[in-house]
Amino acid sequence: MLENRERGHVEGGGMSASRGAPIEVIQGRRRCGKRRPKLIRPRERFLVDLKRSPDMVNLDIRAGGPFGLKVVLLNARSANGKTAIIQDLILDERADLACITETWLDEAGGVNLTQLCPPGYSVQHQPRSGGRGGGVAVVYKDSIPLTRCPIPQSTLFECVHLRVGDRDRLGILLVYRPPRCTTVSLPELAGMVSGLALESQRLIVLGDFNVHAETTLTGAAQDFMATMATMGLSQLVSGPTHRAGHTLDLVFCQGWEEGGDVEELTITPLPWTDHHLIRFRLAVPPNLRRGGGPNKMVRPRRLMDPDGFLTALGEFPAASVGDPVDALVALWNKEATRAIDTIAPERPLSSTRAKPSPWFTEELAAMKRKKRGLERVWRLKQNEPDRARLCLYLKAYAAAIDAAKNVFFAANIASAKNRPAELFRVVRGLLNPISQDGIPDNSAARCEAFAQFFADKVALIRSSFDTILMAASEDVTRDPACPILMDSFQLVELEDVDKVLGEAKATTCILDPCPSWLVREARGGLAEWVKVVVNASLREGIVPASLKLAVIKPLLKKPSLDPTQLDSYRPISNLPFLGKVLERVVAAQLQAFLVDTDFLDPAQSGFRPGHGTETALVALVDDLRRELDRGSVSLLVLLDLSAAFDTIDHGILLGRLAGMGLGGTVLQWLHSFLEGRSQMVSLGDACSAPQPLTCGVPQGSVLSPMLFNIYMKPLGEIIRSFGVRCHLYADDVQLCHSFPPVTKEAVQVLNRCLAAVSDWMRANKLKLNPDKTEVLLVSRRAEQGIGLQPVLDGVALPLKTQVRSLGVLLDSSLSLEPQVLAVARRAFAQLRLVRQLRPFLGRSDLATVVHALVTARLDYCNALYVGLHLKTARKLQLVQRAAARLITGAAYRERTTPLLSQLHWLPICYRAQFKVLVLTYKALNGSGPIYLSERISSYEPTRTLRSSGEALLSIPPASQVRLVGTRDRAFSVAAPRLWNSLPSDIRQAPSLLGFRKKLKTWLCAQAFNE
Repeated sequence: MLENRERGHVEGGGMSASRGAPIEVIQGRRRCGKRRPKLIRPRERFLVDLKRSPDMVNLDIRAGGPFGLKVVLLNARSANGKTAIIQDLILDERADLACITETWLDEAGGVNLTQLCPPGYSVQHQPRSGGRGGGVAVVYKDSIPLTRCPIPQSTLFECVHLRVGDRDRLGILLVYRPPRCTTVSLPELAGMVSGLALESQRLIVLGDFNVHAETTLTGAAQDFMATMATMGLSQLVSGPTHRAGHTLDLVFCQGWEEGGDVEELTITPLPWTDHHLIRFRLAVPPNLRRGGGPNKMVRPRRLMDPDGFLTALGEFPAASVGDPVDALVALWNKEATRAIDTIAPERPLSSTRAKPSPWFTEELAAMKRKKRGLERVWRLKQNEPDRARLCLYLKAYAAAIDAAKNVFFAANIASAKNRPAELFRVVRGLLNPISQDGIPDNSAARCEAFAQFFADKVALIRSSFDTILMAASEDVTRDPACPILMDSFQLVELEDVDKVLGEAKATTCILDPCPSWLVREARGGLAEWVKVVVNASLREGIVPASLKLAVIKPLLKKPSLDPTQLDSYRPISNLPFLGKVLERVVAAQLQAFLVDTDFLDPAQSGFRPGHGTETALVALVDDLRRELDRGSVSLLVLLDLSAAFDTIDHGILLGRLAGMGLGGTVLQWLHSFLEGRSQMVSLGDACSAPQPLTCGVPQGSVLSPMLFNIYMKPLGEIIRSFGVRCHLYADDVQLCHSFPPVTKEAVQVLNRCLAAVSDWMRANKLKLNPDKTEVLLVSRRAEQGIGLQPVLDGVALPLKTQVRSLGVLLDSSLSLEPQVLAVARRAFAQLRLVRQLRPFLGRSDLATVVHALVTARLDYCNALYVGLHLKTARKLQLVQRAAARLITGAAYRERTTPLLSQLHWLPICYRAQFKVLVLTYKALNGSGPIYLSERISSYEPTRTLRSSGEALLSIPPASQVRLVGTRDRAFSVAAPRLWNSLPSDIRQAPSLLGFRKKLKTWLCAQAFNE
């Protein structure tokens, strides 16, 4: 109904019959070496020959000319159900830019928007701000340096503004204006164009304007066309663009007199929409298109056989066993490169060649050939029966494509079922459209700019410490003398190497001689090579110099930030795979030493076995609830550190390592690991020059988190010396100070503690950021916080009613309502996206995706939800019920309790109890943090009772816990109560796995009355 209302002046729906477009066979479907089919070029109905300036570069799009872009414009009349046809059209036309109007997609886009993009393409989408219909999208090749420019959106039309290249050389504005409110929308659109015309040297404005350019215009339409001409924008379309004979889709070009941008514009009808296809060539300078230089060299993965690689590599030469470690690494790089060159030599990859979709089968190729034959017949005869026959076959072709996608997607999800990271990648590729909004320029100059920016940022922080007079006493940084407890590493055996290679993530660095996944697959035959290199490094106490170079990939911090600004990115380092294997061996031995010596701060939860964000938050919230129960006021201070990992002082860290009992080759190896490091920035195929690193630890390494925890160890002792509790997770430092409301000196104590923390940070070359430090007031009444503002480095810290701590929103009353609302909102958004996958996935695969994207959000830190108010918990329960209906296909009014039982899903309140009981089991059996074990104690009756051997826990008496809310929700109270309610055989389960199985079975019986 909407399309008829918006297009009352044209015929809606149907397929149009006309002759004409050049249809090119998709390249890349066949294997190399086979002759490609000829191009079929039927007669074209409308052809506009555009004269170009003699100084214009001669373009040849069909030959993949590096200085031309092929653009197609079409009105999809809803992309829903047509994504396969549109994707085929983009590939057949070999379009660089596909401008699509009337997408009819919502803001999320989802699967339909993702499926518009062929392999090697990305998309920019602008939906209608309100209601159905409308929307525009631009699908473009990844090789095009295209950036989306923010512009104010109107409620009368949709548009998207793109810039090709930098320096505002070429701008593209895609518009869809529905045929309503003409007297208002056209002047508003002209005003927007007038602003953009001044920003770009050349501007292309195109889309569906719903202006009848084939007639004599009057009123607002006449004024609009005159205004566009006044701004130097020439309208280039001269033939009908609609099957009713109207000219509604227009192309305006600015800068025609300076050389021309558009040539060979053609108009061709399409059988599946009432609008015609407009195609033209857009001439651009060489610097406005990536990939115009030499072809990229790649290795075919299908040729990388692990057995063939081992055969080509050969055995490790026995004569090189005693060589220095640097020589051994050089030998590995040389021989591995030779072996990979032997089995899979590099081949040029043309950036203009269309890539086949991974789900495109030979059966689909045969159907496509038949479809194109029917299309040729229709274009030649121009009769309705041929058109109807073609439309019917198009539906069958689209259905076959959907079936092939179903099989492909289901296989991918099934293969990644037990690998969460891979599953997230697969699902993200299905649900989220590819958008190259990142770095608009991959040039070497841009790499150098990034490298200098990251180096200057750290240098600026370090220089501030050198110019400030240190007020801290010597005992802040002094480490006590300690005898040497570990002076050498244990050498590894072949079994150890095989285990480490199997556990390492297959992340390949551009410095690696061969892909890391190939090393993992062939680890049985490579164990001797890796063993010799690792043991040589451990014996000599030297980290090879070639393994200390990191490759930095700038990552946009938030999608809303300006991608052209350097400070919108954070550096993500990637290290050679062999270096990470070496680090894993050292980290395993160093972790065992830390456990034996109990060196780390007990409040540190970051990157430690058995610890995590949930355990840290459970302990923090338990403290806050118990203090709230006593009537106390609590101030929770969340400190913010700037570039903490990057500013660690190597001298101070080595002193800490020596102070904990490390010496000999162990300390020498760690010194070698820290010194002589460098990094370079990589964007595409361009790299910067290596920049030396004189401080910090690489964030992408295996050892860095452990070294950072060692570096931060004295901080907890300083904080607790003031009677202030602290919770740490890597560089997230949280101070919690509780006091009676009438106490006046409590804030002074907290201020002295913060001053000591600030002094320690400066002495240890770490920078606090007072402007981003947050303080939460936890009390029964908000007025109790008057006059309680703490001060950090002379900055008064304002009290907030809610803060985000380790991903959880905490509020002043600890009701967790803001957290539940945020979780429910994000989970529902993900559920709406997952719903679009339902046609492509079976029930089991759909359940896997729901677990990954929805249930995981509901379960994050859900131990805090124990005792949640029913009206608050109901919001999460609604999400779970909707997910159960989605998987089972149940009707809206069908009861969900049987569905949850059928899916073996515990309701929300029981899931929270399950998590608390699992944490309790770990704490009692030594696999959880000490700070949780200290909050619970075994029940020991004064005399022998039957319950003496039942493994019960002591519940705090009513004299210690007054409020009902605290008795139901504080971990130190709720955990013993829930534990004691379990049957004896569950409490005394011998293993964690057995405990979890029995516990879930028992909770299911309780929840569903089974």
